[in-house]
Amino acid sequence: MEIPELLTKGGTVMYVLLLCSIAVTVIGLERFRFYHYAVRDSENFLNQLKICLKSDDLGAGLKLCRKGNSILNIVARSGIEAAINGDNVELSMIDVHDEEAMKLRARLNYLSMIVTLSPLLGLLGTISGMIESFNIFNLQAGQPMAITGGIGEALIATATGLCVAIFALLVHTYFAQKLDEILSTLEKVMNLILISLARKSEKIATS
Repeated sequence: MEIPELLTKGGTVMYVLLLCSIAVTVIGLERFRFYHYAVRDSENFLNQLKICLKSDDLGAGLKLCRKGNSILNIVARSGIEAAINGDNVELSMIDVHDEEAMKLRARLNYLSMIVTLSPLLGLLGTISGMIESFNIFNLQAGQPMAITGGIGEALIATATGLCVAIFALLVHTYFAQKLDEILSTLEKVMNLILISLARKSEKIATS
């Protein structure tokens, strides 16, 4: 069965489900690109940052952070700049962390909504189609194929709604996992800076 035929037989709801599937695809591609650039070359950055912090060279660390625009660079830069300026390092990093985490979570709630909405839309389309089929059956008594064929067409909406929901669920689960991984890496960067600065303060106090 061709796509135009499916849209016609499934009813008006099918066009809404089509828009939902397009939205999932667009959000998925946009989030994939955003997440990719958010933590690109993260391992190399962490290794270089550790070297700078072990040598207590905040200037070199700040220069390293300014080389890139990844989320790791942004959060680390805020902490090192706060340390150089004598501000609260932890509070500065937490503020930036929360801002970047909000950007990472952007549009994931739409995926969650589509997961819930798509089966309901499919069910609505099926119920509407079955009501229409029963009306046809009442008008054409003695023709059972009229109602069975109508119900078969009505179930197209439910099947489509479930397919869109499954697609959206898979995409949402993937990015939810990626989000947890990125936030975990951000926590490592923040802890690395805080521990290094604490050790530096201890050395100054004991010297």
